[in-house]
Amino acid sequence: MQITSAKYVKGIIGSDEILESEYPQIAFIGRSNVGKSSVINSLTNQKGLARISSSPGRTRQINLFLINKSFYLLDLPGYGFAKASREVREQLFKLIDWYLFKSPYQQKKVVLIIDANIGPTDDDLEMLHTLEDFKKDIVIVANKIDKIKKSKYAGQLQEIQNLVGEHKVIPYSSYDKIGISALTREIFN
Repeated sequence: MQITSAKYVKGIIGSDEILESEYPQIAFIGRSNVGKSSVINSLTNQKGLARISSSPGRTRQINLFLINKSFYLLDLPGYGFAKASREVREQLFKLIDWYLFKSPYQQKKVVLIIDANIGPTDDDLEMLHTLEDFKKDIVIVANKIDKIKKSKYAGQLQEIQNLVGEHKVIPYSSYDKIGISALTREIFN
């Protein structure tokens, strides 16, 4: 499938009739500052579609993007560290937990983005196990592979695969445009 149109629709912070539409939902989740918005922008080939910030925790709602007038990409707030008060971090956690695990909405896929250079953190592995417990269809994106030294690349990707188990891991770089077609195939088929 080729993405021919992508449009920001709205940000939500709870139940919304837009989520009850017939369009499939593909959710993007990951730690704060792991590059969720950059992945969405590179995937849709639109630089400014999802807002990017160097400050962790800037996404404070679930941002919906209508793709090819036939499905939604959802950019969820990041988990883990955020430059925000404890109260705001708690609200973000509750929003993520509600949408993925307590709401009636079903995701066609959940794209879990991890930092390939750092590898899966305890927070990433906890999210992965919770997604597994809830029987979500998970795609793992190892983002920022351009930051890994060439001599450590193969070993780092093997270590990531060992930690996430049977899940397919897609090496990705928004910067170098690596992994876009693999991710497109994986989430839209």
